Amino acid sequence: MSSPFVSIPADSKVNAKSASDSGSSSVTANASSTACELTGHALKGYGLAVKDLFHIEGLPTAAGNPDWLATHPVPTASNSTVEKLLDAGATFKGKTITDELAYSLHGQNKHYPQLVNPIAPAHIPGGSSSGSAVAVSAHLADIGLGTDTGGSIRVPASYQGLWGLRTTHNAIPCDNMVALAPSFDTIGWMTRDLDTLEKVSQVCLVDAPQNEIGADKTDVANGDSNISLVRIGAVQHLLQSAKHGVLTTKWLETLNEKADSDNAGFTITPITEHELDLSALNTAATFRVLQGAEIWQQHGQWITDTSPDIAHDIMLRLNWCETISEQEVDDAKKQQVAFQEYINSLFETVDVLLIPTTPGIAPRCDADEETLANDRNALLALTSIAGLAELPQIHMPLFTLQNAPCGLSLVGKKGSDLALIKLAKALTAN
Repeated sequence: MSSPFVSIPADSKVNAKSASDSGSSSVTANASSTACELTGHALKGYGLAVKDLFHIEGLPTAAGNPDWLATHPVPTASNSTVEKLLDAGATFKGKTITDELAYSLHGQNKHYPQLVNPIAPAHIPGGSSSGSAVAVSAHLADIGLGTDTGGSIRVPASYQGLWGLRTTHNAIPCDNMVALAPSFDTIGWMTRDLDTLEKVSQVCLVDAPQNEIGADKTDVANGDSNISLVRIGAVQHLLQSAKHGVLTTKWLETLNEKADSDNAGFTITPITEHELDLSALNTAATFRVLQGAEIWQQHGQWITDTSPDIAHDIMLRLNWCETISEQEVDDAKKQQVAFQEYINSLFETVDVLLIPTTPGIAPRCDADEETLANDRNALLALTSIAGLAELPQIHMPLFTLQNAPCGLSLVGKKGSDLALIKLAKALTAN
């Protein structure tokens, strides 16, 4: 199996620096007492794989492309989330392969040896946080740090049977890293088990406002184990149309039985296509326009000046980004506002949405360009819900279909990241 790492430190400089800074870094010094307790030891013994978009002082950032590497200096400062994880005791294992500029969901990068999906080798690994996911799936790391703009945590987590969290937009600063589309960029992580995901989330979100769901509680960071009555809106047409729809129906039947018990802590309400019609709301197209316009704002000048060697499918999308008009952006922004208002009204009747993370299992490695393009469009229809509304989403690796993993997601209100993890624990408890 090819390595998911683009660089593995020849020495332990990054880990050594973190150890020497422990107790005196700005991250720790300015944190609350809870933060100090967490950052000291919570992740000791956990291996950390970092997507090659995050800057780490003294290590180059390639953003998945050798021309980017050649035209940008070695970073002199580190991303604050990387620092938090290291301060909490995590051991840096290396920087990992990303799809070029993070503008893909498939986990394929022509500049590196083909990544193998350790869980389903005949299928693509998913991207763009592909290397971090593979490192965790292959037990080369315990924490896969990545980014999620249009699904780059959620998709590889689904395709590789991992737990994955896309955080509330702006809950965590995207400092000292390569941006894709800042209005949608979020930081997230993948793990093999939910307990590790929760530990990482408590460290990374310690400074972010968090809210309980299903009640007026505002502090879920201090370990309150009581789960309020959460109203789960199961989006029926999306769940049933997914390739794993039959498996989902059986799982929901069991969940409904659990919901009927006195102390379940949740109820399940069907959401019909009339109540959440993604085609009518034009979510995927709206997301593509807004993301594309921002991508060209971020990288258009560099692409024009450098003429970088970029994969054909990604370059086609970048060329399209250049053509997006101001009128198209204005129209898309109005549609985004309308969608956000619609989702907020839906959240008056439910607290969480239950949807398929992906339309099914990962495409096969030998899939042609048309199949992959269709897969991308189908993915964006689902991932754009959280993207447009700036919401957190947790992937739950629940199923295996044709020897490949897939699962479901919980999408919550802004600031409910930790509460979603609590709910996922309740839903998946034996």
